[in-house]
Amino acid sequence: MLTNSETEQQVAEFLLQIKAIKLQPTNPFTWASGWKSPIYCDNRITLSHPTIRTYIRQQLTSAIQEKFGSVGCIAGVATAGIPQGALVAQEMGLPFIYVRAKAKEHGTGSLIEGEISPGQRVVVIEDLISTGKSSLQAVQALRDAGYTVAGLAAIFSYGFDIAEENFKEAKCPFITLSNYNALLKYAEEHQYISAADTDVLKQWRTQPSTWGQ
Repeated sequence: MLTNSETEQQVAEFLLQIKAIKLQPTNPFTWASGWKSPIYCDNRITLSHPTIRTYIRQQLTSAIQEKFGSVGCIAGVATAGIPQGALVAQEMGLPFIYVRAKAKEHGTGSLIEGEISPGQRVVVIEDLISTGKSSLQAVQALRDAGYTVAGLAAIFSYGFDIAEENFKEAKCPFITLSNYNALLKYAEEHQYISAADTDVLKQWRTQPSTWGQ
């Protein structure tokens, strides 16, 4: 089995290779929040690459088993966590449900889609962690519905301090296959970026909400 460090580097390599992560220190992106950012991550692209998709599924499964032990269900966070979660649930032979961003405005008005018994021990799957806000909304929805949330697993994290604080406050442990520090290390070593770019990317991570203004 790969060490955590080897997994972090391999996932970083894959995400850069298929441009699921794009680094543009001199031509930053604008996120939906309005933040200016030298990085953009869209892990949905991994689904189009069978080898990478399989690797991520297997590594998430191994990480969940190692960190959280026996669980009864996998829950995806809409929308990007749904396919990743379904793949992991299939790998583990477990039931799958998913949590909507908000309850349906018609029909049953469901917030959680799927059917499992209350009290089940659930691991939540997310594709990406930024501040953790949307992920933890899903965690709270599951708790409110009577499920026990063992924790959350994601492909990648920006490593913001606010995310660490939010998950700690919510008493929800989380794991990710790779992270911002591992990404920068791989990107610089393999000449995706220069040392000067690395400095810019490190500066952004310290104050992302005001960077570039």
